Amino acid sequence: MRPRIIKIIAFQQWKISFRNKAVPVLTLVIGLMLIMAAFSGWKIYKDQTTIRTKYSQQVREQWLNNPDKHPHRMAHYGYLVFRSKHPLSFFDFGMESFTGTSVFLEAHRQNSVNFSEAGFSTGILRFGELHIAMILQLLLPLLIFFLGFNAISAEREGNTLKVLLCQGISWPELLMGKTLGITAVTLVLYLPVILATILLWLLLSGFNISADDAIRLILLLITYLLYFMICALAAVMVSALSRTSKASLIALTGIWITLMIVLPRAVQALGAHQYPTPSRLAFETAVEEDLVKAGDSHNPNDPHYAAIKDSLLRTYKVDSVQQLPFNYGGFIMAEGERISADIYKKHQYDLIRTYESQNNFARYAAFADPYIAVKNFSMALAGTGFASYTDFQDQVEDFRYKLAQRMNRLQMDLISNDKHGSQHISHEHWAEMPDFRYTFRKTGAIFRHEALSIAAMLCWTAVLLILLFTITKKFRAL
Repeated sequence: MRPRIIKIIAFQQWKISFRNKAVPVLTLVIGLMLIMAAFSGWKIYKDQTTIRTKYSQQVREQWLNNPDKHPHRMAHYGYLVFRSKHPLSFFDFGMESFTGTSVFLEAHRQNSVNFSEAGFSTGILRFGELHIAMILQLLLPLLIFFLGFNAISAEREGNTLKVLLCQGISWPELLMGKTLGITAVTLVLYLPVILATILLWLLLSGFNISADDAIRLILLLITYLLYFMICALAAVMVSALSRTSKASLIALTGIWITLMIVLPRAVQALGAHQYPTPSRLAFETAVEEDLVKAGDSHNPNDPHYAAIKDSLLRTYKVDSVQQLPFNYGGFIMAEGERISADIYKKHQYDLIRTYESQNNFARYAAFADPYIAVKNFSMALAGTGFASYTDFQDQVEDFRYKLAQRMNRLQMDLISNDKHGSQHISHEHWAEMPDFRYTFRKTGAIFRHEALSIAAMLCWTAVLLILLFTITKKFRAL
């Protein structure tokens, strides 16, 4: 292919696109929606970050201001942790509005993430939220299809297609030129989005950025550019395969409805049907049944813990737990915490694995629908996907377990076995437990988790480019 010829065709397509009076109007409308989405994302990030920071500080202060008391009472006093928002979450809200923001931590129990935006909103949230990623994923492809539906068919209808081909322009040059011209029109909207995204990202991160965060942003912007080129190339090829512009427009409209609305929801429903998840009641009942089987650490006559008591007495060669060199109650609580945590982890792992099977069902569907691929990868990079949510749960559980076991260790070391001895410890020990800090996944982990989405995007690009060079005989026959 000759770059000069492709450039001329792209420039001509650019001029033709803006001769259509509807194009500037549509561009302006989508541009205004992008401005609204950017402002909305910035406002939501600022407000929610301020609220979460405020209450995180209050929780920490209340924890530190607790008086001298028994450490096990502190373990049951609990701790409230909040999920931090990634600076790129203003770009793509993902699942954040549905997955909750905070978890109450307490001994012997794993609580779920609560206080989601969806839980406090009306049913209108089910129709979706206006954010930058949603507009780029759904509305810009519709604009691209509108720009490209007559890219080749109009030339055929105007009897100029044969003239172009007779002048020595090849089909691949014509298709690539038209594709790049349509993509260039799209950049009128996308370039300001790029600049606004970079600026807001810097402001929301307080200019405290890392190399990993920069890679996230670059990948996010490149992904959408590739997505637009896929849509543009598909639109041009459908136009080339259609005998009339009307047929091309109908075909592209049907493709948009199928790929953007019907298929994603159908895949979701099929995944949930193929890999059903238990109800919350069934899940908690199964957990409780296993906890009962494992024994009750608060019951001194429980067979499992009675056996532990007998073993300790034999090991230390004493007659009663009061003679042990550590607090027996703290030891038993630590053992109970370990057992209950393992049970919760097992059930949680099985549940998450089921959800992952549902999500993988959708990821494989991305090979038939590039919208699914870009949506999944975009959420992952913005820190608003399902993997980020489960990663938060894992970090919270690790923090909860360490907190409970630290209190149990304090009880073992500092609480007297004799009930007439000291049953309280200094409040200064509460500061020994560091505050919770959520750490976002690294880009490498995102790549591994979203390998199917990345492969699907690359596959779509490769297949369309191969078709561009291999079906010219079909085009000549039209």
